[in-house]
Amino acid sequence: MILSIESSCDDSAIAITEIATKKLVFHKKISQELEHSVYGGVVPELAARLHAEALPKILEECKPYFKDLKAVAVTSSPGLTVTLIEGVVMAKAISIALNIPIIGVNHLIGHIYSLFIEKETQFPLTVLLVSGGHTQVMEVKNLQEIKTVAKSMDDSFGESFDKAAKMMGLGYPGGPLIEKLAHDGDRKRHNFTIPLHQSPLIAFSYSGLKNSVRLAVEKANESEYKDIAASFEYIAVAHIVQKLKKYFKTVRPKTFAIVGGASANLYLRSQIEKLLNPYGAKLLLSELQYCSDNAAMIGRVGVEMYEKGLFSSLEELEVCPKSVI
Repeated sequence: MILSIESSCDDSAIAITEIATKKLVFHKKISQELEHSVYGGVVPELAARLHAEALPKILEECKPYFKDLKAVAVTSSPGLTVTLIEGVVMAKAISIALNIPIIGVNHLIGHIYSLFIEKETQFPLTVLLVSGGHTQVMEVKNLQEIKTVAKSMDDSFGESFDKAAKMMGLGYPGGPLIEKLAHDGDRKRHNFTIPLHQSPLIAFSYSGLKNSVRLAVEKANESEYKDIAASFEYIAVAHIVQKLKKYFKTVRPKTFAIVGGASANLYLRSQIEKLLNPYGAKLLLSELQYCSDNAAMIGRVGVEMYEKGLFSSLEELEVCPKSVI
């Protein structure tokens, strides 16, 4: 079995995955949403302290499996430096104590493999990654052949939801709160401009839309927030759909996947599904419980890397907060 640790942001998680069957034997996550909600976003130093408390408690429950562990996998990039360190230090301690190899995992690849928890992989595929830190489109041939073909020039899709929610005083995390508020709102009430709609670039940008929302919120009362939320969500998703349409003119999709914490947005899922229908493309989605950060996806990558002998050096494994694919 492989023990995996995830601490890239505000979720403390540990999982144990059986190598031969890909079966998830153990998985536990402790969320910090309540502690960070009062600040309207993640406070890195607070997150690190909470990881230092939560991870050892979860690890204590994993002791019965120690004798069967063949490796320990840990998120080493990207993420918040102070929180990544908590997981990497624990992984190194486990590696030394149990005399097993260590595997450093890229968090973004982890999100791709969230599609394959307790399943076999299905490559090649085109992947849309939407999270609090990233918005990018990738062509994935296999574990080691991943090419980013489009990414955000500024704010990410998920980050823009968090910031819009903060402007309205809704709390954190903003994605589910905006989605819930938007459900009863008028999507056409505010004529926000689709970002980069006249640009030939296949890229994403949310800073302008975020500013438009700020201006609308300043002029509105709380009863009007649902229309702002609905209009914002409508344009935020339309931006992605428009850029994917441009991309599909040159690269026809066959198998397409949406991953990352913001992939849980049901409106985004429905609009991507409509976009893919004319192409007859297959749509892959992570289970909702595995969309956000979790150790199960890190363990699934860990199994793949273990089978390929892709181990990290204990001395050289360091956190890399800005690592990308």
